[in-house]
Amino acid sequence: MDLIIPNEREVGHTEPVGHKTKKTEPDLRTKLRLPQGAVDWDALDPRATPGYPGMGKKDADRLRHGLIEELSDLQERLYAAGRAAAERVDGGEASEQVPSVLVLLQGMDTSGKGGVIRHAIGLVDPQGVQLRAFKKPTEEELAHDFLWRIRKALPDPGMIGIFDRSHYEDVLVVRVHGLVPEQEWQTRYDQITTFEDELAARGTTLIKCFLNVSHAEQGQRLAARLENPEKYWKYNPGDIDERLLWDDYQDAYADALRRCDTDDSPWYVIPSDRKWYRNWAVAQLLLEHLRALGLGWPPADFDPEVERAELAATARD
Repeated sequence: MDLIIPNEREVGHTEPVGHKTKKTEPDLRTKLRLPQGAVDWDALDPRATPGYPGMGKKDADRLRHGLIEELSDLQERLYAAGRAAAERVDGGEASEQVPSVLVLLQGMDTSGKGGVIRHAIGLVDPQGVQLRAFKKPTEEELAHDFLWRIRKALPDPGMIGIFDRSHYEDVLVVRVHGLVPEQEWQTRYDQITTFEDELAARGTTLIKCFLNVSHAEQGQRLAARLENPEKYWKYNPGDIDERLLWDDYQDAYADALRRCDTDDSPWYVIPSDRKWYRNWAVAQLLLEHLRALGLGWPPADFDPEVERAELAATARD
């Protein structure tokens, strides 16, 4: 169901019109980018906090909320571009390419996809967000190519889309559980990179986030759900079956990240044992990608002087 709702270097950024210049900040797009070469899980610490400017958890809410003003401004510019283009199409005029953003969340159970949606994506106006959670494919979806249901859920121009799981399930759970022959899922890596190249060409900025949670932390989070009746609804006995396949999933994720990491659609590895860092990091990544779009405001398709005069003429004595 659709809802509308590591190189260590510092680089500067260009502020949108109307923003005061801020001091140089660490660029998480650099710090969290998947390192080139084979995926080394031992080198990707799930408790790390790269680029975090605070002194730990006590600063997390303040820093995350400190992103709201600029995030809101940039999202409104994106949304306005989409609305303006849609109105020109309705008026019979050709539409220029309007950007969109797609945040893709992948990770093992308890890695925090829902938490990111609430605490990071929740910082922006829900009317500019399109959320889709991908569950087990329906019979109709299984009758089509694995990307069919993904294409149907892509964000509209001017929107921020959120995928809770994604097309990567078809080289992850499908592979681990042997749901299709190996020859079939092996071909999907190239199909995925081709598909993501198409997204980039159409103006969609893809932010692929792997929420990296440790085996020990997952165990603690599952245990916490079993200790609290208010969390029973979050617990699925099938999570234990999946946990027993941890090493198989690590192998599958390593191949998916390595084989589908490109300059246009890179993978970002988000350390997720510390929830407060994970949420700040995804929000900061979204902010940096919105900044990079260089968004302005749509020009008026009317004469403001004429409209001001007509408005003044409606005044009553």
